[in-house]
Amino acid sequence: MQFADWQVNNGEQWLLLGQSGSGKTTLLHILTGLLKPTNGEVKISDTSLYALSSKKLDAFRGQQIGIVFQKPHLIKSLNITENLLLAQSFAGLPNNKKRVEEVLDSLNMLSKKNAYPQELSQGQLQRVTIARAVINKPTLLIADEPTSSLDDQNAEAVLTLLKEQSTLNQATLVVATHDKRVKDAFTLTYTLS
Repeated sequence: MQFADWQVNNGEQWLLLGQSGSGKTTLLHILTGLLKPTNGEVKISDTSLYALSSKKLDAFRGQQIGIVFQKPHLIKSLNITENLLLAQSFAGLPNNKKRVEEVLDSLNMLSKKNAYPQELSQGQLQRVTIARAVINKPTLLIADEPTSSLDDQNAEAVLTLLKEQSTLNQATLVVATHDKRVKDAFTLTYTLS
């Protein structure tokens, strides 16, 4: 699979479009350092991802790339604060409860900081997923099909949150989807065929 040259500048908000099977997830995996391309390179903040050792790539990813998955993937035995502190720890960063509270507050979730994942609604879990993605102030924020299982109202709310958090955290945003409802929310698009 080949991808043409694609340059995404700091702070931009992009929509990555394509039908199922077009390579969106593959491209996201390449952009996040999870899948090595057969040729070419990926540079984030002047760092060539695939020139890094595995250990350095893991640390770089934890500190510079935030990923919003379709499903929350939270540890059920930990409360929301503990899940977010764990994300800081995995990135090799010191625990910063003030940052956790700041991010939860920006997503109107501060009142749920001591709640466990099973105590939250789907919409609240989506907000926590966004919180985990931005907790370490990443340079790049990636969202893979964040609206695929949501109704129109919730899809719009999630897009608004992603764009707000991208701006608030000064992160470049790339949202991959085949959901045509999302198209009007972005001026910059890259389409895979």
